[in-house]
Amino acid sequence: MNYISWAVVALGAYSLVAPLMKVATTGQDKIPSDVAALVANGVLVVATAGVIVVSGQRVTDSVVSPNLPYVLAAGVCLAVGILAYYRALALGPVSVVAPIFGMFLAVSSVVGIVALGEPLTVRKVAGIGFAVLAIALVSLD
Repeated sequence: MNYISWAVVALGAYSLVAPLMKVATTGQDKIPSDVAALVANGVLVVATAGVIVVSGQRVTDSVVSPNLPYVLAAGVCLAVGILAYYRALALGPVSVVAPIFGMFLAVSSVVGIVALGEPLTVRKVAGIGFAVLAIALVSLD
């Protein structure tokens, strides 16, 4: 599979996270959002470990990599982002929370352009602008 195929799989799977977490963290038998994050991400850890074992990747080589601080920083950002996202889902409507959270795609694009020197095109500017407009239209009452 190429990166587009993987992105589509990610889209399909991640599209179900918000509704499932909303159901899990609200109502009479609600699970606290932090507990839900622990369990859901525990599944992620187990699944990732399985993929690493099956594919024969060596973890020890990566642990001593000079790029490890970037992975650790990304892990901190991921933890803050997911914990905040799950809390927001427990408190607010999926139809507002998920689109706001989804703005990370446009913001990540801007970071890629500004910090990583990726090319800025008229099409990218338009796409980011339309993304902001779409989120405003969906999220604001």
